[in-house]
Amino acid sequence: MKRRDIQDIVFKIDVELGRIQDADILLERILLEARRVVNADAGTIYVKEGDNLVFKYSQNATLERRLPPGQKLPYSNQHIPIDESRIASYSAMHKTVLRIDDAYAIPADRPYKYNPSFDKANEYISMSMLAVPLVTSAGNLLGVIQVINALDEEGRAMPFTADDENLVGHFAASATNALQRAYMTRAMILRMNKMAELRDPKETGAHVNRVAGYAAEIYERWAFNRGIQDKEREKAKDALKMAALLHDVGKVAISDLILKKPARFTPEEYKVMQAHTCFGARLFDDPQSEIDVLSAQVALTHHENWDGTGYPGMVDIWAENPIETALETDAEGHPRRLVGEEIPLAGRIVSVADVYDALSCKRVYKEAWDVDKVYEEIQSLSGTKFDPEVVSAFFAVRARIEEIRSRYPDQEALEPATAAFIVGPPASPGPAAPQTPPPK
Repeated sequence: MKRRDIQDIVFKIDVELGRIQDADILLERILLEARRVVNADAGTIYVKEGDNLVFKYSQNATLERRLPPGQKLPYSNQHIPIDESRIASYSAMHKTVLRIDDAYAIPADRPYKYNPSFDKANEYISMSMLAVPLVTSAGNLLGVIQVINALDEEGRAMPFTADDENLVGHFAASATNALQRAYMTRAMILRMNKMAELRDPKETGAHVNRVAGYAAEIYERWAFNRGIQDKEREKAKDALKMAALLHDVGKVAISDLILKKPARFTPEEYKVMQAHTCFGARLFDDPQSEIDVLSAQVALTHHENWDGTGYPGMVDIWAENPIETALETDAEGHPRRLVGEEIPLAGRIVSVADVYDALSCKRVYKEAWDVDKVYEEIQSLSGTKFDPEVVSAFFAVRARIEEIRSRYPDQEALEPATAAFIVGPPASPGPAAPQTPPPK
């Protein structure tokens, strides 16, 4: 391939990657684009955490064709040491590209080996491999892209070429720059949440990361069900995930006497606590991007209920007492509540994500609920508290939800933000997915 052709391909991909602001969504897209540029059937992307590589995303076109429409391979939370024993970890340790023609015929004198357990479990054959480290201009390792099984025009596995190695190497440099930008963006957003965490140690970073992850997966399935095109779906998913990270940032304006109370709120205290929705929305009064718009919507409406029993409703967020200052009133003179699709989609999705997390984790006023009871509760509230279509999307990605929950565990989950509810009918766990591949 000519150098000019490589530059054109990398430039086009760089533009696309530069539009994605969430690091996790970007990692998934980086892997997809790396596979596309060399026509690889499968791949894995790892990120460096300490002295380990963390298995972040896996894609496999052959296995994905066996799944029901709209489903993806599961996440994994495996950690492998950065050493010479595996293909990806060797690439990481030496910050070098590894191109392997046949994983089952690696010479015995090589320090790295291939683990065939994934192939055996899923009736798949991993032959050719290309592992490329993601290294910054300062020489810092961010992770490793590993693509598997280059395909010829008939879809048969073949070795990767020197051109493929060159192309993915150029792509990796572009992807590394985009990933650094995404990490900086996430760091800035999480610093805003740190303000709330400094005020209230019970508000955890794990909680906001889980809620954001759940919301992104729910939206993606909702959009798939609606037939929304991939590019639009990815853009909206990216913006929603960033906005969901900030759903409770308005708590910084709540009094310590209430915020740090280690028990349930009185009705009067609960009314004061409700104002965190308005205070959060105020932070985005001069929107500069779609993320700002969605952040305001999420902060303001993630406690609204589908049947109109939520809060804050049609209030003046700039009033001294916003919860009781109506822009529109009901028959009794109270702020009119939002009902159904009057509630922005982003708020309806984060509502489900937030309640699921609150029920499934320990709080000062309750133990964590049994996971099956949580699912029963979510299902029972479909059509009252929650949008039924959003609940349907939630259950369709149940496996992904549980994987995100395991990825961001609480050291001690204590946030007293969301009340418990009543139990309803059970829900189906959904179809099984192929096993997650082990580190190569």
